[in-house]
Amino acid sequence: MASFLADYSKFYGDNSLNEDGLNLDDFLLKYDPSEYRNPSVTADVMVFRYYKELQSVEDDLSILMIKRKNHPCIGEWALPGGFCEIGEDLDAAARRELWEETGLKDIPIKQLRTWGEVWRDPRDRIITTAYAAVVDESVHEIKAGDDAAEALWFDIEFSKTASAIEYFDNKELLKSTYIIKLYNKEKDIRLEAKVALFENLYGIFKQTVYKVEENKGIAFDHPRFIVDGLLAIKDILRHSR
Repeated sequence: MASFLADYSKFYGDNSLNEDGLNLDDFLLKYDPSEYRNPSVTADVMVFRYYKELQSVEDDLSILMIKRKNHPCIGEWALPGGFCEIGEDLDAAARRELWEETGLKDIPIKQLRTWGEVWRDPRDRIITTAYAAVVDESVHEIKAGDDAAEALWFDIEFSKTASAIEYFDNKELLKSTYIIKLYNKEKDIRLEAKVALFENLYGIFKQTVYKVEENKGIAFDHPRFIVDGLLAIKDILRHSR
């Protein structure tokens, strides 16, 4: 096939031939991307909102959620997001999906984490990159669209309920358990989930694994995303003081 890029001049390396005697031009002409099954890529956005001053993540924030109107997880509440198009940058996909599903645009977003377990979605092998935004109370006008039946702000209650050392494959892991409670007062909607975080005790880098242990009303594995986002904000607040 022809190159995916119109200009690929910076990819010639040292201009040598590969093991099949091909230069880059010939290699690209013979390359068949359909030879390998490719995963789908999505971008989801957590929009957290605070009032007046953000002091803590435990009870000072609300989060924007959309009600799904299609399978899978129809009728449950999810983070705004969706599929990245083939000619679209991932950051652009996140901003586009946020605008299409909630009407929000022109707010700063930041990549937090990529979630890639194979069991995440029954439709396809889907890899999701989670983004986060933090806005103040001036951001309030939202309008559901595209795959969203509704878009609402939910107040957050966030707490750590347990912490213990566990052993797995002769390794010590710290297990922390978190509860998130989401409440929309206007429509009296309550959502709740329990998420466990496992992390190594030793080493320069912390390998973190999240597991949703209980869930009521939150779509997919999005409780994991929300806990990770709240902990990221908590870490920023701690280091900014």
